[in-house]
Amino acid sequence: MRFTNNVALFLLLVCQTSVGTNDLSERQRQRRPPISPEQQAAREAAAGPNSPRPIDMLDTVWIEEMTWMEVRDSLKAGKTTVIIGSGGLEKNGPYIPTGKHNYVLRTTTEAIARKLGTVLIAPIVTMEPGDPNREDITPGSIFITQDTFKAILTDMSTSLKTMGFKNILMVADSGGNVQGMKEVTSSLNSIWKGDPASVYYIQEYYEQDKWSYDYLQEIGIHQQPDVKSATRWDIHDDYHYESLIAVVEPHLIRPNIRTQAGKFSINQVEMETIEKVIENGKKLAEYRAKITAQAIKKAMTQ
Repeated sequence: MRFTNNVALFLLLVCQTSVGTNDLSERQRQRRPPISPEQQAAREAAAGPNSPRPIDMLDTVWIEEMTWMEVRDSLKAGKTTVIIGSGGLEKNGPYIPTGKHNYVLRTTTEAIARKLGTVLIAPIVTMEPGDPNREDITPGSIFITQDTFKAILTDMSTSLKTMGFKNILMVADSGGNVQGMKEVTSSLNSIWKGDPASVYYIQEYYEQDKWSYDYLQEIGIHQQPDVKSATRWDIHDDYHYESLIAVVEPHLIRPNIRTQAGKFSINQVEMETIEKVIENGKKLAEYRAKITAQAIKKAMTQ
């Protein structure tokens, strides 16, 4: 009985507080001096779709880092091409994060966008398609169904098209994302037919010199076993991935912890210093950007 009475008292106090707050707000509105038509027009102009940007633009190519005014003005300036990258969360060995592909995309897509000069980047699709109910799912691996993955890509692309983007570029950093991106590209192009936008799946990003095997050899990185693969010794990790992650988040490849443990190496390649890894990561980013930028230009002229 005491509990019931306490609850009733609490509810009564909440109601009284709510009424009192509403009364106070109404009194404040009544005391507030009316604004002139000119002031009202100025207020609406400052928040309207054509309101002027009050400060210079931030130097970024990421839509999620921009203000809505910066996106609007970028579109008006002709930046009507946008990249959608897809990564994932999966088992990647003992040294690098489950979100490996997402951090790689932070490096590579920015390099691509800046090389082309008129391209922005949409938020990365950070989860890849798979079976969320898989019994042997690895801790840290988060999957979405293929239908969900394709729905996300479709809705993102439609939003980008609706706000004014004309060319939507899709790149997959994980093999599990390729088929879904291809299917959504085909589906949307069959609906839109290039008006007002077209979608392109850029396969060269993932397929050409896969895992940068040939380029790593050129700059003196010879992993063992000497095979073109992203998995050696049952570890889904290599120098290509680690150096690209290090460009944006060097601490995530754990250089200090690994150095203290005598394990700052990968596939029998000594990493030397984190500065050297970042230097090579920037070279790799430029290399991947050159490949992808050329493929984009070719795709958009066909």
